Amino acid sequence: MIVLIPSYEPDQRLPQLVADLGGASPVVIVDDGSGPDYAAIFAECERRGATVLRHQVNRGKGAALKTGFAYLAQVFPGEPVVCADSDGQHSPVDILRVAAALDDSGPDMVLGARLFTGRVPLRSKVGNGITRQLFALATRRKLIDTQTGLRAYPARLIPWLLEVPGDRFEYELQLLLRATAEDQDIREVEIATIYLDENASSHFRPLHDSALIYRQLISFVGSSLLAFVLDTSVLFAGVALTGNVTGSAIAARVVSGGSNYAVNRWWVFRNGSAKAPLLPSLLRYAALAATILVANILLLHALLAATGSLLVAKVVTEGTLFAASFLIQRAVVYSCKKRAGSLHDDRIGASFRESVDASADLTAK
Repeated sequence: MIVLIPSYEPDQRLPQLVADLGGASPVVIVDDGSGPDYAAIFAECERRGATVLRHQVNRGKGAALKTGFAYLAQVFPGEPVVCADSDGQHSPVDILRVAAALDDSGPDMVLGARLFTGRVPLRSKVGNGITRQLFALATRRKLIDTQTGLRAYPARLIPWLLEVPGDRFEYELQLLLRATAEDQDIREVEIATIYLDENASSHFRPLHDSALIYRQLISFVGSSLLAFVLDTSVLFAGVALTGNVTGSAIAARVVSGGSNYAVNRWWVFRNGSAKAPLLPSLLRYAALAATILVANILLLHALLAATGSLLVAKVVTEGTLFAASFLIQRAVVYSCKKRAGSLHDDRIGASFRESVDASADLTAK
């Protein structure tokens, strides 16, 4: 088991963590462009036995993790990895417990889950609570801690880890979204909730980084609102012109669905630079749209009869179907549904080469 620690502008807690691990596992640290002011800290980590990889400029936590994954795949092939933060939030005991859980049960990933009890900074408690609820809404999967940086992965998952898009804090949430979409086995192990000095050493920027973390959820909401405006406009116009609710609902869904498919394929569910194949994803989207259309019409008629208001019936109908649409689009329409263990050797090699090429400014000591 290798311990991988991405680090940006650390303090003395980082070399202390290396010392506390006491050689139980090889430690690889990625200095994510901390600069010369922090060279002494990383040098001390090296003296205590860690390998330090260096980015010349700050590229983000996701990029640092990918640099570490690519290095491990080449230098320690076949070895599982446990990722930990460098700011004192993860104790050596918890790091080793999470690593042991991966060895014992063989899941696709193990998360060190904090219960957020005791003295927890308000921004951390609120932020984690919101993310946990949004994640459960989007995936129908409840996890205790969606923002934990303490995670263990088997060696077979490293090619997959290199393929998931994201360079900064959003990368770790993208991993969980992709993992749940592909029905991977995610386990959680309770760890201590540790916040030192009100988490002052954290480089997480609440507004900017939360926007990155929630990007897919927020963009899906934006795409859905656009479709809702088109759908509602066409529906009202159709009813006003023809008096036919069913025909107008069908016409509205065709117009809004076409725009929604295009926006989701090009923007919302785009996997880095790659888009879902046009014909397969279009056919899946059409099947989903047809299913939702039937549900939409049935609910619309029922609610219109119950409330007497077309607007109220429309809003309630769309709200009811929103979560189901997101889940199915992300998990089925725009996902290849491939498991990490089934990747071919040529794709594994390509993943490693692409990651190493992207880390051309990396130096290892």
